[in-house]
Amino acid sequence: MMSEPRATIGPVPLNFTAIDFETANSSPASACSVGLVKVRGGRVVDRASWFIQPPAGHDTFLEWNTRIHGIVESDVVGAKGWAEQYLDIVAFAEGDVLVAHNARFDMGVIAGGCSATGTELAEHHSLCSLQVARKTYTLDSYRLPMAARAAGHVGFQHHDASADAEACAAIVVHAAGVHGCDTVEALGAATRVHVAPVRARTEQPRAAGQPRQPRLSNRPMIFAD
Repeated sequence: MMSEPRATIGPVPLNFTAIDFETANSSPASACSVGLVKVRGGRVVDRASWFIQPPAGHDTFLEWNTRIHGIVESDVVGAKGWAEQYLDIVAFAEGDVLVAHNARFDMGVIAGGCSATGTELAEHHSLCSLQVARKTYTLDSYRLPMAARAAGHVGFQHHDASADAEACAAIVVHAAGVHGCDTVEALGAATRVHVAPVRARTEQPRAAGQPRQPRLSNRPMIFAD
């Protein structure tokens, strides 16, 4: 493990798509923004980001969430909803492993959005850059800005979905260089971080304000990155 970036580590031949969501409230179906970064041969070759209109019942913008990412209800007026936008996400990713910092959160957003809108979940696999960072660096905190700094990626706008996705990509590419890996799967094996399938939800995600259910609450979404 290491605590400082190794400037001598260059791009490694990884192919993947990094993804980051911002949410309006505690519901995993409340995605209001997405950022996507495509990596080919260890280099960023494409970027995309857009606002998302959360589905009815999941569209309340909590002050706490807005304070974190700066997105308000008026920003998503006229934006496409999840059912329409999800097809664009799938098309952008081209079947790549999806990499996210705290992938459990972001993959939960994908599953939650599909469940809430009756959209068929495509086949996805994911790798968590947060877990990879914990197996690669020795840091006081593994939140996205600190882990990205260890990878030599600094000065980005945290909680901007596109910027966060690019920072996540930088961590994975750098970590692959540290571990001498040339695929996402090899990096997962080297760090013992599972490249996991994204599972469909077995129940409808609870809308903001509904009675508390196990594993969900009325509290604002807690961001682990």
